[in-house]
This record gives sequence, C-alpha cells and structure tokens, in this order.
Amino acid sequence: MARIPSTERRADLVAAAVRTIAARGVDGATTRSIAQEAGAPLATLHYCFATKELLFAAVFEHVAAQYRDVLTRNDIHGDVRTGARALLSGVMEWYLANPELAAAIIELISWARRQSDKQAEMVYSEAFTTMRTIIESAATASGETIAPDTLDALIYLVTTLSDGFALNWLVFTDEAAARRQMELTLGALDAWMAVNLGSELSAQSARPAPEEAPRPLMSWVSTR
Repeated sequence: MARIPSTERRADLVAAAVRTIAARGVDGATTRSIAQEAGAPLATLHYCFATKELLFAAVFEHVAAQYRDVLTRNDIHGDVRTGARALLSGVMEWYLANPELAAAIIELISWARRQSDKQAEMVYSEAFTTMRTIIESAATASGETIAPDTLDALIYLVTTLSDGFALNWLVFTDEAAARRQMELTLGALDAWMAVNLGSELSAQSARPAPEEAPRPLMSWVSTR
C-alpha cells in the first residue's frame, strides 16, 4: 500500500475534525473519534498533531482559509454596492452548501471564547482584512469614495448578516425558506447601503438589477 504523504494525512485529519466537531461538538470530538472519522490509527493523529490544541489550531487555520477563499471567489470587481452584495450572497451560499462547516465554526468559536483563545479573533480578523481589500479596490475602480468608519460598518454588517443567516439555516434546515431569507437579508443590506453610502450610491442601490424586477417587501418576509 502506498504511503500517504504527511501533508495529505494532516489535511484528512483536519477535515475529519471539522465533521466530528459539527456532529458531536468540541467536547465530543476526542482524538480517538477524529482518528476513526479519518480512517487513521490514533498513533497517526498524535504523530501529525502532538496535542489536541494543535489540531484545533490547524482547524481554525483551515476555516480561515476557506472563508478567505469564498470571499476572494466572490470578488466580482464591481462597484462598492455590487461588491458588498456579492460578498454577502457568496458567504450565505457557502453556508447553505456546507452546513457541517458552518456548525463546526459556531462550535469552535464558542469553545475558543471559553478558553480565552484568540483563534476565533484570527478567523474574523482575516475575513475583515480580505473584505476591506475587496471593497476598497471596488471603490477605487469605480471612482467612489467610502469613509473608513463607513467601510468598517459595512464589513461588520455583511459579517453579522451572514452569521445570523447561518444560525437560522442550521436550526431549521429548510432550504426553500433559507433561499427566501437570503433575499430578505440582501434587502436589509441594500436598505443600509441606500442610507449610508451617499447620494450617488443611494441612487444605484435604489435601481433594480437589470435581470431582476423589484419585489414587494412582504414577498421577501414570507416563509411559506
């Protein structure tokens, strides 16, 4: 049997840890259960990660990299409003397609808070930095100006709206309702941008996308 490279084995163990944490929580994710999920001997896990804390640190790095990749993929090189909308939509689609990863992230953040650990801050800080770069580039390319405080508020709003969507999706697991709620969430972002991004961007926010007719608010709120 061919020997599995250590980098590949580490990646398998990290992926197994994500699945185990999502299913059992951090406390239930023992090294033995993670090794079993990965189909690897327990000794292999301890060889790749000397401690459980090092394994969880690698999981946090994996989550941060995944989040960064999602944001980068959804950089559509539009104006500020279009870029922010694409980021929020892309993250919600990612959560919808990856409920295990969403559940693991929530578990890990709760665990890190209890441990007074800075790993959760690292995930958010990297996401904020990536979003800031994307939105600033959009503003420059489209000739728009956005104040630093307004930019920070926009990034915070995108993150908070996507986190709230993820929690609701994990609780109810109703994809049809979740897709309607995605529209409602994007509508909330549009409303904030119309008020806070200045008259020029407000006019753009009020203008419906060419391929999509405007809808009454009540059609967004309906969950049936």
